[in-house]
Amino acid sequence: MELSQRVQAIKESPTLAVTARAARLKAEGKDIIGLGAGEPDFDTPQHIKDAAKKAIDDGFTKYTPVGGIPGLKNAIVAKLKRDNGLDYTAREVIVGVGGKQCIFNLALAVLNPGDEVVIPAPYWVSYADIALVAEAKPVIVECGIEQGFKITPAQLDAAITPKTKIFMVNSPSNPTGAVYTLDELKALGDVLKRHPHVLVATDDMYEHVNLSGVKFVNILNATPELKGRCVVLNGVSKAYAMTGWRIGYAAGPEKIIKAMEILQSQSTSNPTSISQVAAQAALDGDQGCITPMVKAFRERHEFVVRRFNEMTGLKCLRADGAFYAFPDAREAIADLHRRGTLAEATDMALSEYLLEKAGVAVVPGSAFGAEGYFRISFATSMKNLEMALERIQKALA
Repeated sequence: MELSQRVQAIKESPTLAVTARAARLKAEGKDIIGLGAGEPDFDTPQHIKDAAKKAIDDGFTKYTPVGGIPGLKNAIVAKLKRDNGLDYTAREVIVGVGGKQCIFNLALAVLNPGDEVVIPAPYWVSYADIALVAEAKPVIVECGIEQGFKITPAQLDAAITPKTKIFMVNSPSNPTGAVYTLDELKALGDVLKRHPHVLVATDDMYEHVNLSGVKFVNILNATPELKGRCVVLNGVSKAYAMTGWRIGYAAGPEKIIKAMEILQSQSTSNPTSISQVAAQAALDGDQGCITPMVKAFRERHEFVVRRFNEMTGLKCLRADGAFYAFPDAREAIADLHRRGTLAEATDMALSEYLLEKAGVAVVPGSAFGAEGYFRISFATSMKNLEMALERIQKALA
């Protein structure tokens, strides 16, 4: 049986594949430290779990409205006003089965065959494949370490064509941890104001994983004029250690949100009722539960960046957000290839070598559109990080 061209055009999520492979090797008894998974190593805060347990005991286990329960939608509206200074109504908000489904729904709601999606690289692994599923063309703009992993206004302007439908901006970034400043976002906004046919999608999933202490801003804070053609994407997975609860959300123009809801009604229907109650407790509850997680991430970040920059052939920038490090390994790869250690001078070969030789699972940069780099998650214990980076250093030497 022939598979569809649609599914043949995309690949399995590389981050999930690396995590699954590391788990298989561990199950076989091998000593593997997995640094691939992008999820906090903390437990979901107790008050959130208690709300979910109460929902079960209260029998809140039936279908809900497709786009989310009223209490959660109102909590999202309040959060966007409280944290971001953005005004939305409940009709302009949708709750999805994770942030990924919200991005999928957005793409399927607005993209037609031949439309273009401008994606700065390094990018989150799913952006390009989601565009392909929607039969659109991902336009990848390379933004390397030399420019802090951020797209410039000139690059954005040059990438936009009459076929451009969406510009994706992700800050803090997965995989780099780069965060755009207000001035940088204003400069990008000035470009977008000259191209009124372009919809802006701002993925703010790592908003609360703030490593710099500088107040978070997104492109709507910088250029409020874009609100009529901007969709804000977020969720509870990273801030509240709720990855498995699968709750994401989007806010934007009512027409687009309604179209996303129609699509969702024909796919998953509503997100899990119990998870929605838990997400409402997260957004409405005491936000102090985020503080200890972020404190730990900051300490780990300092350690990881310092250690990588001590290693021959690696260069690692400080991150301002998220819980990833994205070292430039091009020099190390070239050296290992020259010595015959790597059969090919690629980041894929390096990641295979680190897994086999050092017992450390990392994600190659090419999965994020950036050949020659690799990503680690420091959402694991300091003990694991110390052991893993010691192993990497020995393997490179």
